[in-house]
Amino acid sequence: MNLKSSVRSIPNWPIPGVIFRDLTTLMNHPEAFRTSCDILYERYRQQEIDHIVGIDARGFVFGAVLAYKLGVGFVPVRKKGKLPAETVEESYSLEYGSGTLEIHKDALEAGDKVVVVDDLIATGGTVGATIQLVRALGAKIIECAFLIELPDLKGRSRIVDCDVFAIMEFEGE
Repeated sequence: MNLKSSVRSIPNWPIPGVIFRDLTTLMNHPEAFRTSCDILYERYRQQEIDHIVGIDARGFVFGAVLAYKLGVGFVPVRKKGKLPAETVEESYSLEYGSGTLEIHKDALEAGDKVVVVDDLIATGGTVGATIQLVRALGAKIIECAFLIELPDLKGRSRIVDCDVFAIMEFEGE
């Protein structure tokens, strides 16, 4: 199955010059969705992992499935103001804006081994903030996993001391 063909590309959204990689079409295609989730599961099934950390919002979809398949906990990292209990926060910038992410202060314990999951890595801002949040709670990141990497935006190079895995790449397309 060619997973890239199941991803819709939308030019000039959300701003001119950006090509948005829409994973809703992949998620709507049963074989593509299952294949993506299976790739992630096979990569991590033999590793000691305590939690999957999913980044708001599409990281929740793939991260929750991975946590379920691995039999581990799922921890959401959300946009500011969406979590009800005490949080730790980190601000970031990305390709077309900025924001702040939060994690519950009691979501992870020191020494927990986690995989961070999101749909896409572009500039690395969102995952960089998530890495800071996870480390602030004392957890160890095994790897950061994505369905899509946009290598032209060099996000991987901005991730320090953390391995990055991406199922597919879209270069300048």
